[in-house]
Amino acid sequence: MQFNWKGVFPALTTKFTANDELDFALFEKNLNEQLDAGVNGIILGGTLGEASVLTTDEKERLVKFAIEKVNNKVPVVLNIAEGSTREALQQAAYAKAWGAKGIMILPPMRYKSDHRETVTYFKTVADSTDLPIMIYNNPVDYKIEVTLDMFDELQSCKNITAIKESTRDITNVTRLKNRFGDRYKISCGVDPLALEELVAGADGWVAGLVCAFPRETVAVYKLAKSGKIEEALNIYRWFMPLLELDIHPKLVQYIKLAEKQAGIGSEYVRAPRLILEGEERKRILKIIDDGIATRPSLPEYFNLQV
Repeated sequence: MQFNWKGVFPALTTKFTANDELDFALFEKNLNEQLDAGVNGIILGGTLGEASVLTTDEKERLVKFAIEKVNNKVPVVLNIAEGSTREALQQAAYAKAWGAKGIMILPPMRYKSDHRETVTYFKTVADSTDLPIMIYNNPVDYKIEVTLDMFDELQSCKNITAIKESTRDITNVTRLKNRFGDRYKISCGVDPLALEELVAGADGWVAGLVCAFPRETVAVYKLAKSGKIEEALNIYRWFMPLLELDIHPKLVQYIKLAEKQAGIGSEYVRAPRLILEGEERKRILKIIDDGIATRPSLPEYFNLQV
């Protein structure tokens, strides 16, 4: 399956049972909601997927299960977030062996690599695989910025074809387009900046709240990219209090609670994360329930050509 990095790619949560086992039945229920809404691919093993607390066996089972269930409708992408180049190479090899169609990759974890080290890291992984690669640029949370000059050097890797833009600087979309044209597909990686970045020229949206609200997410994307900005804006304004749950250290707990309230997920997380409680849970629950209670009617979006 050939694909480009265009459209809505949910960063899916990993579903757990009350006994801390993988909940494949609930994962499939959510996955089907994503496919029915019209997403363009799915990403496993990201921050929302709690990849840092998954075993290799669990990752393999998730990837293979997802590939079976999507049945070639959309590509399955595996995220790589590792501390060593050796382990990143191993994860890239696993992605290929398990049947993933692409890789999303962060800079090295835990060590703040410099320009030369960061570029070498990405080039080494890219040279080891023929899978298409999206570079995840999130200096706010992960402390290493992939600069324009780094992306310039990475052009020599033909399979590095996309950027998840999470600098939280909307103007970076324009800088990337000005410098590289269409060399890289750009996806917004920060939910509450999505419409602004789509209007600025982003090609896609690697989304979080889509896990709970897939139709609204795809509708905003398709309406925006087809020029129906006012219609997109009406949904986006309703969506904003929910989208802002994506930019908090507890985004996993917040989005999983939203999935539960939407009927397509559960609150169960894996330690050291804990289920929300007390005043914090009440506050987040109110945001979610208020959003569900005022959920807008969506215009026809599914067949819009973008």
